[in-house]
Amino acid sequence: MTQKRVVLVTGGMGGLGETICTKMADAGYKVAATYSPGNKTHDDWVAQMKKRGYDVLAVPCDVADYDSCQVCVAKIQADVGPVEILVNNAGITRDMTFKKMDKVNWDAVLRTNLDSVFNMTKPVCDGMVDRGWGRIINVSSVNGSKGAFGQTNYSAAKAGMHGFTKALALEVAKKGVTVNTISPGYIATKMVTAIPQEILNSKILPQIPVGRLGKPEEVAGLIIYLASEEAAFVTGANIAINGGQHMQ
Repeated sequence: MTQKRVVLVTGGMGGLGETICTKMADAGYKVAATYSPGNKTHDDWVAQMKKRGYDVLAVPCDVADYDSCQVCVAKIQADVGPVEILVNNAGITRDMTFKKMDKVNWDAVLRTNLDSVFNMTKPVCDGMVDRGWGRIINVSSVNGSKGAFGQTNYSAAKAGMHGFTKALALEVAKKGVTVNTISPGYIATKMVTAIPQEILNSKILPQIPVGRLGKPEEVAGLIIYLASEEAAFVTGANIAINGGQHMQ
């Protein structure tokens, strides 16, 4: 790689997002990460990353807001160059049964998890097509493939991401741009490891044939592959990374 390609990771300060950022930097990419405008810890995060040897450009962005995403991408382009790899990783959960689900919690999840994919892809895709090279990687979930009790909003959004992937992949395939989905299962992030051990042991791990949680590094490794030159023939795919929990 003569010049470092620029990768943008949405939700880059979360458990999985941070690992994607550090592993992409280790692989030789220039990394930019979004954080929620209300997050007051971004300076501490950037400083901590610098101590670890990672120079990550942190940019405030409300991924659910189209204009905010336009401003975010323009700043990244001005500071470090055009986005050549986009990792749509930002996401939230608002779990409850459909009986209890209200419009506010439906909208919050659909806007953050699905509208964000349009909002972030729109300002970078044309540039990728014009340059004849690009990678768009959408981070979905095993629950978008198999459904999950209490997650009609989340499962719908995550399934929608892959519909977007397949359609856009067809449109840009001849332009050197690939679009893929990855669907992680239970990964050992702070959110998952906060689940009581007895619940993990009795309810979650028995569903996973390999008998353990996934590692964030394993998910990041798959993303690095999809971003590589060697993955140029992979497009429109939904790659499961769930330890055998759900097979398609």
